[in-house]
Parts: sequence; structure tokens; C-alpha cells
Amino acid sequence: MANDQIIVLVEVTDVRWHDADIPQPEVMIDGAVRATLAVRDQDMTVEVGVTLTDDAEIQALNRDWRSLDKPTNVLSFALHEEAIPGLPVTPLGDVVVAFETCAREAADEGKSIANHLCHLVVHGTLHLLGYDHEEPKEAEGMEAIELSILAGLGIPDPYVDNVVA
Repeated sequence: MANDQIIVLVEVTDVRWHDADIPQPEVMIDGAVRATLAVRDQDMTVEVGVTLTDDAEIQALNRDWRSLDKPTNVLSFALHEEAIPGLPVTPLGDVVVAFETCAREAADEGKSIANHLCHLVVHGTLHLLGYDHEEPKEAEGMEAIELSILAGLGIPDPYVDNVVA
């Protein structure tokens, strides 16, 4: 949106993210969040937090918040859908990505870890905006938006077989 401001806070709690083949992960994440938030149809100043962590931390979050005692690739924690009176920024929530699961999935699927991380950040940010994939029609719609955002970022379709160049 033309009249909004986007604040993206990136925290890296697992140093392996810096050792991975991801040029400037904070810059890439910032771009992925901004591209995703462009699908909104309203102007507002928003804040999104992205944490790059490990499987142990995401497993604890998954257990505590979703009653699933296992690691996952990405979790989203939406905070508010509307501005809070008196606050100059609307905190949308946080996206958390686990290193081991992301790296393993990227390797198993023949994708670069950078492209897979970008996809997971887009996916998680869409959840902050209220998109879901519980029902087939919801999943189709969310996937179409993901593909459009990723294409705009120069990321190949993550749902087809990709080979790391």
C-alpha cells in the first residue's frame, strides 16, 4: 500500500542461519514480508516479527501453543487484525522458522534453502493476514497468492519439482 509503513523485525537465535547459503537473510526476509503485506487492501503502519530458530525451540512452541509435540517448518502467531487505539503501529504478529526442518525440506525437495526460507516467510505472513489452508478451497486460494508473491520475488514455484542450480 502506498500510505503505510512496514516494520520488519528479524531475530536470529540459531547461528546456523548465518552459515547457510542465504545471502543477507534479514534483507531477503524483509522483502518477503513486504511483498506479502502488499496483498492487503488497507493502509496502516504494521509490525511483523520473524524469528529464525531451531527445531528444539519450534517444537516447544508447537507443543505449548498447538498441542503438537514435534518440530515443524514454520509457525505464525497472529496478534491483532485492527489497530489498537493510541498505538502508532499495528502489531500483526510473529513468524518463526526452524533451521533443521527448513534445511532438510529444502534438500529433500531439491530447492535452495534461501528459496525455501522465503516461501515459508511468505506462507507464515499470509497466516498473519488471516489466510488459512484447512479447507481445500482455502488452500487453493492461499497457494495462488503465495505463487504470485514468490514469482514477483523471482522464486520458482515451490509446489513443483525444483532442482538446485
